[in-house]
Amino acid sequence: MALKRTPSALGLLDIIDNIDRPAEAFADGAYADTETYTNGFEDKPGKRIPKAGAVAEAGVGRAGASWSIFTVGAQGPHASLKAEAKGLEAGAMAHAELGSVSAVAGPAKLKLGLGIDTGFKISPTKVKVKVLGTGVTIGSTMGFYFFGSEIKFKIW
Repeated sequence: MALKRTPSALGLLDIIDNIDRPAEAFADGAYADTETYTNGFEDKPGKRIPKAGAVAEAGVGRAGASWSIFTVGAQGPHASLKAEAKGLEAGAMAHAELGSVSAVAGPAKLKLGLGIDTGFKISPTKVKVKVLGTGVTIGSTMGFYFFGSEIKFKIW
């Protein structure tokens, strides 16, 4: 079973990768998941762009829904560790949060929450740095983060 990831803003390649994503909804009580993945060059939603990574997460309460390039989600207390390489982008993040709600419409994301993230993501087109939940993304994605809340716009 694939992990139910936090909604993320979509760049042009992600929009192409997910434009035909079917509608899906989920709700979980207590959960603990781990996953490693490698995929790419498959003609399936979310698997056209090469990527590899590992995720471990645990929490209490989460729900969400997605369709095409739109996603909404809510999470209760949770923690996670993630490392991923996707195209020319790589990063790692440690995350702990009391709760959040988020919405994504293609390249735009708004999240209201209370948490702390520490980590980085780097590529030829952007740099993202977070320390204890506060940070920025500069480049092809512009984002501002403040103790678990964020506003982000992904250009490509």
